[in-house]
Amino acid sequence: MTPPRIALYQGPAGVPSSTSDSLAALDAAARRAAAAGARILLTNELFLTGYALGDAVRECAETADGPGAEAVARIAAEHGLAVAYGYPERDAADADTVYNALQLIGPDGARLANYRKTHLFGAYETAQFRPGSEPVVQADFAGLRLGLLICYDVEFPEPVRAHALAGTELLLAPTALMRPYEIVPQTIVPARAWESQLYIAYANRCGDEGGFTFAGLSCLAAPDGTVRARAGHGEDLIVADVDPALLKASRAENTYLNDRRPELYASLV
Repeated sequence: MTPPRIALYQGPAGVPSSTSDSLAALDAAARRAAAAGARILLTNELFLTGYALGDAVRECAETADGPGAEAVARIAAEHGLAVAYGYPERDAADADTVYNALQLIGPDGARLANYRKTHLFGAYETAQFRPGSEPVVQADFAGLRLGLLICYDVEFPEPVRAHALAGTELLLAPTALMRPYEIVPQTIVPARAWESQLYIAYANRCGDEGGFTFAGLSCLAAPDGTVRARAGHGEDLIVADVDPALLKASRAENTYLNDRRPELYASLV
């Protein structure tokens, strides 16, 4: 069986508080990804609106089934691939509560999973968003168990390991990583993939936005510690295969998950 292929879109910083340019860029990226044989397209953190929204984030937020989700569903269906995109989610039951969220929509336009970032980074995020409380969100697609995390979550070993123990094979991790933290995509993400024996798709923003300079360097890290595709610092679309056979062989050789001794780790919590 042909390994499923994933595309990571490292889009421009975009226009804060505007979704039209983001959706146009997504449509173009989806067309390119589908032409390259990808079955999954991952965008970056808060892709739909832009990251540096400040207080405007509450005005731009929408529910998980809002107009942004409907527009993304149309794009996914038109190009026949699953799309995972970042957006500010307004709680349907409490309009004053906003989450930094990631939603996965299938090629038929159906909503497959929605994750709320659990580890918020810096003063901006902690002021504008409520942290999520569900650490492991998954969906099955293209013969893979997909897991969802966002940016800073991946810099902690515990969420990634929790996904590995829950059976995640491909971890989708959109990000808005700024300079000078290039160590994260260059070193930490491949290390996380190795130590927890899974694939990690890490899709970053690029360019300048609202005082932030994003680092780019999006990548697909494999469980054998290699990077199967890497973007530069500018706008890019990278494509690579997620090979279940490689994952199985790597887990057989590198038995971290089986060799754990949880009874010794009580002090961690």
